[in-house]
Amino acid sequence: MSARQRKAPTTRGVERPAKLSAASGRERLFYAIAALLSLFGLADAVYLTIKHLTGETARCTVTSGCNEVLGSAYSSVGGVPVAALGALAYFTVFSLVTLAFFGYRQARMLLALVVALMLLATLWLLFVQAFILHKYCEYCLFSAALTLILSGLVVALRYKSRAEG
Repeated sequence: MSARQRKAPTTRGVERPAKLSAASGRERLFYAIAALLSLFGLADAVYLTIKHLTGETARCTVTSGCNEVLGSAYSSVGGVPVAALGALAYFTVFSLVTLAFFGYRQARMLLALVVALMLLATLWLLFVQAFILHKYCEYCLFSAALTLILSGLVVALRYKSRAEG
């Protein structure tokens, strides 16, 4: 019997585990975009973490306040660079998006929670740049833009899943 003639075992009568729910085509596209954005955010955050830990200055080409922002008292929490926390958050988002892409329902809920926390942190850091430091870091603004887009994707996914079900 050739490989084409052999049939794959059927799973009739066997239900998928409750924690799995296949993502639709549009959801998969949203998850793929979110995964890509989270990798961009991870790269940005790792770069800033390295700069922070080595004491090097980040080269800014669009704004002029990178060194002031990245060297401020707001750039670390308890001795941990905020950028390192961002890298952890982006890695978590990438992991959860990957799990959600493959149908893990609980990953979807956790993704919404993590992105909501990231959005709150982003709003606080934007407030700090605008109203306390009066300086802007282009890497931080890039991360803020990514987080805002990720938030929009998560809201769109949540809205879509509620509308369908």
